[in-house]
Amino acid sequence: MIAAVHERFGPRAAITDPAEVEPWLTDWRGRYHGKALAILAPATTTEAAAMVGLAAEHHVPLVPQGGNTGMVAGATPPDDGSALVLSLRRMNRLRSISADSNVAVAEAGMILAELHDRAAEVGRRFPLTLGSRGSCTIGGLIATNAGGTQVLRFGTMRSLVLGLEAVLPDGSIHNGLTALKKDNRGYSLDQLLIGSEGTLGIITAAALKLVPAVAARAVAWAGVADPQAALDLLHRLQGESDMIEGFEIIPAASLELVLQHIPGTRSPLAGRHRWHVLIEATSADASEPPAAELERILGEALAHGQIADAALASSEAQAEAFWRIRDSISESERASGGSIAHDIAVPVDAMPRFMVAAADVIEQAFPGVEASAFGHLGDGNVHFHVRGGKPEDTPAITRMVDDLVTAAGGSISAEHGIGQAKLDEFERLAPPGRIAALKAIKHALDPLGIMNPGKLVP
Repeated sequence: MIAAVHERFGPRAAITDPAEVEPWLTDWRGRYHGKALAILAPATTTEAAAMVGLAAEHHVPLVPQGGNTGMVAGATPPDDGSALVLSLRRMNRLRSISADSNVAVAEAGMILAELHDRAAEVGRRFPLTLGSRGSCTIGGLIATNAGGTQVLRFGTMRSLVLGLEAVLPDGSIHNGLTALKKDNRGYSLDQLLIGSEGTLGIITAAALKLVPAVAARAVAWAGVADPQAALDLLHRLQGESDMIEGFEIIPAASLELVLQHIPGTRSPLAGRHRWHVLIEATSADASEPPAAELERILGEALAHGQIADAALASSEAQAEAFWRIRDSISESERASGGSIAHDIAVPVDAMPRFMVAAADVIEQAFPGVEASAFGHLGDGNVHFHVRGGKPEDTPAITRMVDDLVTAAGGSISAEHGIGQAKLDEFERLAPPGRIAALKAIKHALDPLGIMNPGKLVP
C-alpha cells in the first residue's frame, strides 16, 4: 500500500524515514508509544479519499493525526505496527472566509492560531482558544469536540461547526460544507463525526462560525471564600451583563505553585485567599467598553460580602499577566513533580460541593497527596488534579475520582476525549446501552474496523 501511495502521489505523500516518523509515534504527554511503518500525508481531499480507499482494500488500519496535542493518546498508533498514521498537516489551507456571512472554511490541518489571525484580518474571530492554539489543528479540535476558555459564551466546537467535509471509511467523500441552517435529511453525519476521535472517518475540512472581533475587553481577578461563592458571583455577573466570556476558578494551592515555579508571575491580589476567579468580559462595540460595567458589578459583590477583594487589569499587559497565571498551572505542576490529571464534568450547580468533597475523599484515602480542581466552573468542567501520589497508586486514585464523578452524574471526559487513555474506565462506568450504541454505529460506518482502532469504542 505504501508503494502504491508513493507511485500515485509522490514521495511527500508517504513518509517512511524512521527519523521523520518517530516524533509522531508518541502522545503529547509521553506516556504512550506506538509503531508505524509510514505516515501518509495527503495534500487534498481527493488524495485522502484515495488513501483511505487503498487502506480499505488492503485492510490496513489508519490513525488520523493533526497536531498530536491530544491529552488521551487518541492520535497515537498501536504498538504492534499494524497501522499507518494519516496526517492532515499538509491540508492546511483556508479555503474561504466571509465577514458578511461570518463563515470560514478551513482545512483540517490548519493551525488554530493561524485561523485566529486570518479571521482578525477581516474583522472577525473564531471564538475558541486553548493553551495549544499554536500547534493544535482544526480537524483535531473537531474530532475531540474541544472546549477551551470561551465555552461559557460560545459553546464547544460542536456549537461552532456549521458543516463538515470528511472521508468515510470506504473512501467515499461526505461533503456537508454548505452550512445550511435547516436540513432535515435524516441522521446528521456532521454531528456523528464531531467528537468521534477519528473512529468514523477522517475530517478534511470544516465550515466554521465566526463572530465579530473584540473591540474592547476587561479582565479581573477576585478572591472568594469557596467554590459556591464563586458560582454565586458568576450568576450575579451573568444576570447583570451579557458580556461575560470567561470565568475560571483557581484554588490557592494552584496559584502558589505558579508563583513558585513560573518566573515573572505575581499575585494579582494582596493577602491570601482560599480561592480565586479570573473573569473576562468582552464587547464588539468600542463605544460600550465592558470595564466600567465589570467594575460596578464587582464593587456591588464586594459591598455584599460576596467577594473578599478584586483587581481590574489596568492594561492589556496586566490582563495577559492574569491569564498567564491560569495558563501556567499545568506547567507549574510539572515543575513541582507532576500530577495525576482528570478532565471531568458534573452538573454546574453540583460542582462547588463536588470540588471540595471529592478532594477531601481523595486526600483521606491517600495520605500525603494534595487534591484540587481548577478551570471552567461555569461549564461544569474542571481539571481535577492530584499531586504527590505514589506511582503505584495512580490507577486506584483515578478509579476513585472516576467513581466519584459518576456518582455525581458527571462525565470522566469533559473536553479531552476518551482516546486509549480512558478506554478501560469508559467501558467500566458507561451505561451498557451507551456502549452498545457506540459499537453499533462504529460497525455500521466502519465494518472493517480500520478507523483509529483501539480508541473511544471499547
